[in-house]
Amino acid sequence: MKIKLVLILTLISVCTMAQNQPSTAPPVPMYGESITLENARKILSAAEAFAKSKQWPVAIAIVDIGGNLVAFERIDNTQVASIDIAIAKAKTANNFKRTTKVLEDAVAGGGAGLRVLSIPGALPLEGGEPIYANGKIIGGIGVSGMQSGQDAEVVKAGLAVVK
Repeated sequence: MKIKLVLILTLISVCTMAQNQPSTAPPVPMYGESITLENARKILSAAEAFAKSKQWPVAIAIVDIGGNLVAFERIDNTQVASIDIAIAKAKTANNFKRTTKVLEDAVAGGGAGLRVLSIPGALPLEGGEPIYANGKIIGGIGVSGMQSGQDAEVVKAGLAVVK
């Protein structure tokens, strides 16, 4: 009986200490003002130039903070399915405030991460990232047409013009 009581009190003490610890999780980014058409075109142009330099047929989508399409480009000979996939990646990155790679990794990890597959509007495939300005999310970019890692390279090339 005394051992059980000691164990229960120890457990309560540990739980109380854990609740009082400061969070080590990074702060959730805030939304800022939506991306302008001018900035969306700059990002799109840089991403397209990079993809063309690699001869990668991709679709590139940029959305605002509401998940609405602002700019889009489909390089010649890009598979038609990539249109909707690029837009979905951009929306996912913006709406969930994280790269789509994070969601892909959660699914790949199995277990509780598989719940991502049941979330409406989540496309857990690498190639989508939020777009930041002054530390706030102003939209999202998504690329589709190649392997997901290559799509992500195109995304990063586009985002390089705003960093």
